[in-house]
Amino acid sequence: MVRKATIATKSNVRGGEGSVTFHHIVSEEELLGHGKMLAKVVIHPHSSIGMHQHIGETEPYYILSGKGVFTDNDGSRTEVVPGDVCVIEVGQSHSLENPNDEPLEIMAMVYYDKTK
Repeated sequence: MVRKATIATKSNVRGGEGSVTFHHIVSEEELLGHGKMLAKVVIHPHSSIGMHQHIGETEPYYILSGKGVFTDNDGSRTEVVPGDVCVIEVGQSHSLENPNDEPLEIMAMVYYDKTK
C-alpha cells in the first residue's frame, strides 16, 4: 500500500509559540500498540514545542534540517543541527524551539516503555 502522510498544522503546541506542522507517517493504530506517533515535524520560524513530560513513553528527535534549541529535562539548553539526536528518557520533560528565520525539520517518534 502507498498513501500520503496525514498533514496537520497546530498552533501553540504543548504551550509553545507559533505553529508546527506534523506529517504523520503512520497512525497510532499502525504502530500496533508500540507507540502513538511517527512523524516528520516542521517547527516554523520563531515557533516552538513547549516543555512537556513523557509518562510511560519516550520521544527521541532526529534533526533533519535547520537549527534549533533543545531544552533537556535538567533545564540545560543545547543548540541542535542536522544529524543530532535528542534523547528523552521515560518520565523526562523537554522542549524544542526554532528561534531562526528558516524552518526546523525533525523526525519524532513517541513510543511506549511497554507494549500496550
